Amino acid sequence: MGKEIVAMILAGGRGTRLKALTASVAKPAVHFGGKYRIIDFPLSNCANSGIDVVGVLTQYESVLLGTYVGAGTKWGLDGKQSTAAVLPARERGGVGATWYAGTADAIYQNIGFLDEHSPEYVLILSGDHIYKMDYDKMLEAHKQKGADCTIAVLNVSLKEASRFGIMNTNPDGTVYEFDEKPEKPKSTLASMGIYIYTYQELRKYLIEDAKDEKSAHDFGMNIIPNMLADNKKLYAYEFDGYWKDVGTVESLWEANMDLLEDRELDLYNIKKDWKIYTEDTLAQPQYVGEDAQISNSIINQGCMIEGTVTGSILFGGVSVGKGAIVEDSVLMPGVLVEEGSVIRKAIIDEGVVITENSKINEDAGEVVLVSNNEG
Repeated sequence: MGKEIVAMILAGGRGTRLKALTASVAKPAVHFGGKYRIIDFPLSNCANSGIDVVGVLTQYESVLLGTYVGAGTKWGLDGKQSTAAVLPARERGGVGATWYAGTADAIYQNIGFLDEHSPEYVLILSGDHIYKMDYDKMLEAHKQKGADCTIAVLNVSLKEASRFGIMNTNPDGTVYEFDEKPEKPKSTLASMGIYIYTYQELRKYLIEDAKDEKSAHDFGMNIIPNMLADNKKLYAYEFDGYWKDVGTVESLWEANMDLLEDRELDLYNIKKDWKIYTEDTLAQPQYVGEDAQISNSIINQGCMIEGTVTGSILFGGVSVGKGAIVEDSVLMPGVLVEEGSVIRKAIIDEGVVITENSKINEDAGEVVLVSNNEG
């Protein structure tokens, strides 16, 4: 018997605007929130939504990401009837070696994986967004509408709208027009890059698109407009929770700082209903020295704090020496801040040593990234 729904996570992007953070790591594998990697969020959403077959499509710097995802054990996706399958771009019989040419082509190249599971519906996700979402509710809306495609949308400001694919809809939510990053948006309903398709309908469009040499092989630029042109049933599904595309150093810093503000994104699972699963490093407990001062911060396993930490997020194994000051910053795993150093409004990449009495962004201007990598 086939699965009702299979999820496909597009996790192959370069993430060049994250600079040195993605010089040797795929964007979905970038650290976030003191304990997590970005890919933890869509995978946890799938697990919590009862979706137990997930394909993770990788391409750029895929080794660490593929190893991290593994068989899906961290998210409970390694059972007899469940899996998290890593699907890298690869050489295929009769085709040769090809990269994924676009988001639609990535799914097309894995039609065999989908056919194997014979789903009624396919959920397409991005692997680099921070949010919690119950995909089962979206699937129910898709079925109730009898839709061919349901697109998750978020209301954004008119100023931001030109950065997104914009849905223009009728009062009942049907999409009659889709504009990819329009200069003059007609609405503020922005695509979140989350789609549910009735599989057999999607399959037909993917095959047709693959034959079109002029196509960009992209969902927003090709598949959705082609479906609209054929008068297929497309609906917008409005989402009203926290969602962040951490595509730049600034937005990654902002998303981390959001955890310390209103906590709209509940990583502490206070309601006991939507845990974000991740790797447990099994590090030693935190140590806080007698002269240490900590306020409004997230401090993870294995940290040693002897200085002052304010409004910051410290990943596992971070050390802050005596007299050192860390403010409004994100320190990734294994960072060493030696005595007397000052760090303000910065992201310090994994394993960096801030030597004694260094001053990083002391005037707290724009967000500063410090890394041992080039990028």
